[in-house]
Amino acid sequence: MPATRARLRELAGLFLKLGFTAFGGPAAHVAMMEHEVVVRRGWMSREEFLDLLGATNLMPGPVSTKMSLFVGHVRAGFAGLVVAGLSFILPAAAIVLAFSWAYVRFGSLPAMPHFFEGIKPVVLALIAQAIASLGRTAVKSRFLLALGAAAFVAAFFAHEFVLLLLAGCVSVGGMAIEDLLRRGRGAGAQAPAEQSGGRGSDESAGGAAAGPDLARGGTAHPSSPSKKSSSLLFSPLLFSSAAISSSFSLPGLFLFFLKTGAILFGSGYVLLAFLKNDLVGRWHWLTNAQLLDAVAVGQFTPGPLSATATFIGYLLAGPAGAAVATAGIFLPSFAYAAVCGPFVPRLRASRALGSFLDGVNVGALALMGGVTLELTHSAIVSVPTAAVFLASVAALSVARLNAAWLVLAGGLLGIALG
Repeated sequence: MPATRARLRELAGLFLKLGFTAFGGPAAHVAMMEHEVVVRRGWMSREEFLDLLGATNLMPGPVSTKMSLFVGHVRAGFAGLVVAGLSFILPAAAIVLAFSWAYVRFGSLPAMPHFFEGIKPVVLALIAQAIASLGRTAVKSRFLLALGAAAFVAAFFAHEFVLLLLAGCVSVGGMAIEDLLRRGRGAGAQAPAEQSGGRGSDESAGGAAAGPDLARGGTAHPSSPSKKSSSLLFSPLLFSSAAISSSFSLPGLFLFFLKTGAILFGSGYVLLAFLKNDLVGRWHWLTNAQLLDAVAVGQFTPGPLSATATFIGYLLAGPAGAAVATAGIFLPSFAYAAVCGPFVPRLRASRALGSFLDGVNVGALALMGGVTLELTHSAIVSVPTAAVFLASVAALSVARLNAAWLVLAGGLLGIALG
């Protein structure tokens, strides 16, 4: 019990810090978590972190929030999930709430261009370092290397969720073809071992993380959480837009953001489409200008972009609206992680599901690579920003630095050079 309390304090301290300092969007948040959880603290291996990242990308909701929930669950069970999630979300919501008050009071957003010019190259360095370190673990074969390269190219043309599913399916198909070729070359002696319970080389790589139930001979059912979560969260009556009245109400606001959090895949641009379709186009609760300001606040404040909901809720109904909207958009992620979290480590016990996860992992890294490429154009805009980027890469390569302080140092340097 004392050990659990100590772990909960560690989780609260880490994710409160990240909640106040994690700028740059989901890819940057994941990179900072990898740096803190894997590199600096050694709470899990890179392969375990990658498996969590792959599972996170296959479920709806904010990616970085789900990662915080999964890390908390691995570290301290359900209590850890709650502590890590709340510690990551609440600082961002509090900062957005302060901006919301200032926006309503003064009618505009504060301009801090030099601060963010200094942060961007540091964030870019963090993402590049995370991709490099995780890539060495994720790319286990030439096939996965080719799959990752193809996914990187496809990232510019396909929807993120479709890309990840395709990567996983192609990986399973490649595993099956490779298995058939190996058998055709006379590897029949290995076939009985591979067929008995689906346990092969993948189990030796991930069996240690399979959990006590499998060690006792229990049977994992990885498909069950999806059925359970779908029956719990996808009630047509609950999530039908038609069920929400066009006249504003707090229950209607909560249901809208609950629906959005439960079915949202993809980037902040997808969230923008959700918000614009209903809040601006259908119900006229917001104007286009207010919506764009809300998304801007979510982008230049730390923590998850979905804290945009806090800003919108405050505009519509003050502090009560902010609380209702924030709870609505993040609750589905807690539900998904609580239901699916215990099953993620067990996927490695299945050869097919383990290969699917391998494909999803390289697909997730390909998406992070695409984000890095896009950020390069806006982050490296001058000789000083290039110098900050190179200095950050060098610092991360030689020392286990606190990523939060590195980000803040970049921001202050941006102001100094402004």
